[in-house]
Amino acid sequence: MLKGKLDKSVSNNQSVERVFKIIELMSEHREPMRLQSIAEELDIHPTTVLRFLYTLMQCGYVEQDKETLKYYLTLKICAISNRVKSNSQISYLAKPYLFSLSKILKESVCLAIERDMTIIYIDVVDGPDQMLKTMQRIGNIAPMHCTGIGKLILLDKSEEEIDTMIEEKGLTRFTDNTLITKESLMKELKEISKLGYAFDNEECEIGAKCVAVPIKDYTGKTVAGISVTGSIFKITDEFVNENIKYLFEAAQKISSTLGYEGY
Repeated sequence: MLKGKLDKSVSNNQSVERVFKIIELMSEHREPMRLQSIAEELDIHPTTVLRFLYTLMQCGYVEQDKETLKYYLTLKICAISNRVKSNSQISYLAKPYLFSLSKILKESVCLAIERDMTIIYIDVVDGPDQMLKTMQRIGNIAPMHCTGIGKLILLDKSEEEIDTMIEEKGLTRFTDNTLITKESLMKELKEISKLGYAFDNEECEIGAKCVAVPIKDYTGKTVAGISVTGSIFKITDEFVNENIKYLFEAAQKISSTLGYEGY
């Protein structure tokens, strides 16, 4: 299984944990909250909650309505969220998982994002046999309709957006397996939505196959994907059934770092 760096022997700080529970609870309520309500929902003594709220107010994260005496979160936490979002590098977050997957699966692993209705590979780790398609090198681009990651990202697109992609980018044929009609692509996307993962089944290159899983951000949108690439003799149905759990585990951990809570 994939392992992180956290030392499990280190105990958590209960005060810090309670502060974050207060923030999370207040973020779930649209209206300002009374001190007693916060205390009751979290099962924390009101005096303790008041102390934490006072500290949060001093730091600018919480305000109190002077008339109702209820508490609410300020937008300061949103400012931090935006800075984290802009500074976060998916490739940095995903790097250790790519190496771990390549080591476990003994195949090439890629990380890609969408830009201008195309797929851009932002990180790759070669497997032992170093079989990696040319288009999957870092910085290279690939069509969305014939790549596993591209198809996953297309699931978030409206039919109108897909029509625009087809009009502007086309559905280029690379092999006899390439999906070159909207009908075949939409049928494939419907199947992918059921599976939760996608394939490039010799659609870009004869003899090469990949399986991909999505990486989602805090909005639930697929912002990237991880794919494992190998020969058709290695990326078999048996291989996928036995190893898809490792891909999902990695994708889930990266997605959690990006704020996704859907798993």
